[in-house]
Amino acid sequence: MSPARALYRNARVYVDSSSGPATSVAVEDGRIVFVGDDDGAEAYRGTGEGSAEVVNLDGALVTAAFVDSHVHTVRTGLAITGLDLTGSPSLVATLDALARHAAHDPDAGVLVGQGWDETDWPEARPPTGAELERAAPGRRSYLTRVDGHSSVISPALAGLVPGLEQLDGWGDDGRVERDAHHAVRNVLEGLIGPDERLAAARAACRAMAAAGIVGFHENAAPHIGPEHEIDTVRQAAAETGLRATVYWGELMAVDTARRLGVAGLAGDLVADGAFGSRTAALSGPYSDRPGTCGHAYVSAEQVRDHVVACTEAGLQAGFHCIGDAALDAIGQGLVMAESVLGTVRISRARHRLEHVEMPSPAVVAVLGRLGVVASVQPMFDALWGGPDGMYAARLGERWRDTNPFLDLERGPVRLAFGSDSPVTPLGPWAAIGAAVHHHRDDQQLSAYVAFRAHTRGGTFAARDDEGGLLAPGLRADLAVWDVPGGLTDAGLPDLSPGGELPVLRRLVASGTTIHDTEGTS
Repeated sequence: MSPARALYRNARVYVDSSSGPATSVAVEDGRIVFVGDDDGAEAYRGTGEGSAEVVNLDGALVTAAFVDSHVHTVRTGLAITGLDLTGSPSLVATLDALARHAAHDPDAGVLVGQGWDETDWPEARPPTGAELERAAPGRRSYLTRVDGHSSVISPALAGLVPGLEQLDGWGDDGRVERDAHHAVRNVLEGLIGPDERLAAARAACRAMAAAGIVGFHENAAPHIGPEHEIDTVRQAAAETGLRATVYWGELMAVDTARRLGVAGLAGDLVADGAFGSRTAALSGPYSDRPGTCGHAYVSAEQVRDHVVACTEAGLQAGFHCIGDAALDAIGQGLVMAESVLGTVRISRARHRLEHVEMPSPAVVAVLGRLGVVASVQPMFDALWGGPDGMYAARLGERWRDTNPFLDLERGPVRLAFGSDSPVTPLGPWAAIGAAVHHHRDDQQLSAYVAFRAHTRGGTFAARDDEGGLLAPGLRADLAVWDVPGGLTDAGLPDLSPGGELPVLRRLVASGTTIHDTEGTS
């Protein structure tokens, strides 16, 4: 626990303003009371019992702490504590990992693995249910693709899902998506106990704190986890000292939102799926599977009604939306809602969209006019963008239309950065670097804009105007970093590809130190 007063001095303080360089930050009762030079900070040192803790940072970088605008906390923790298949190089390696995991945990009610991606595998295909059975005979196995929109399950798990073979999205090879995937997740609720969920949430919150993240937006939804998981996430966040903003992804469920005490009916309220699973809704067929344009789940009329209901209830509305067809429907629905409520009323609500990967210029204009926040994930472009990436394999030349960060910024659309963890790893500096070094030169953001999106953008997206910035009067959420790669002229770390990323030394939330390493003097 930190004292009521603290003075951080001899630092390089990144201030999101034109007020000039700063070397000290003074904190009192959880608020920032001074940002400036060391001489000016002396007035805040105090004497006697009320004197401030003075922390000499020896030239370390001090920034506003990060906010991750899109997290699945329990799933992130399960990846940390369980079978993480991110980066698995082949189908064979994935099955071998499952076999080892099964042997290591013989009493688990279900074997959960997350993060496989067949795009670059030599076998060029996902695993099958039969292969899961051979790797872990008789076990209930559930392996989720990296985008979270499809999974492969073993016969033992499939046998627990009533009517699975008749559900939309079931495949005889054990692949599940859409309705079949939701039914499987419902069954998983009874196979993963509350203690295991809490342990996972705690692991995820510790990992977020270690990454310099002081606040996160939990994107909960009926198809992702049970309602009681929200309290689990809140408990783990409170224990760690993190600030959790929770969204519930259910259409028109205003009474449920009030009962759960969530910020909005937004987040992973799915309008479509994902490119990797070929479930994102496109206006034209996938290049590598001409027989499908993906799957759309909401109409423009449903978007209108949802936005109107949420606005009138004082809630944020929002959707998961990736493909251009899904975004067109949302854009139309927003315009229809505007005709009901008016521009000002909708813009004040700070509604939000997740991913926003293929918006047309017309949709960008609608979002800008109506003050809709775009919660985006720069690591999507870093991992899957470019002419040789997975997006190009799925979309052909349309990959160039994905993740138009600069177009959105100029919209003007407020940007908030997140990881969608465990889809991509927790790592704000890597995400900022990905936005600065976008695969398309004409969509690259400045370091200033990208950093703002991962700090002030996250608080703004949560309708929180008390943090995200180092300025007197605001909440004292700050991070102290060692920067092995040095700083640029803009005062931020050099995030050139291949370079070393900053290393967290201390994380402070509302004036209290919640993560500290041995490097702090």
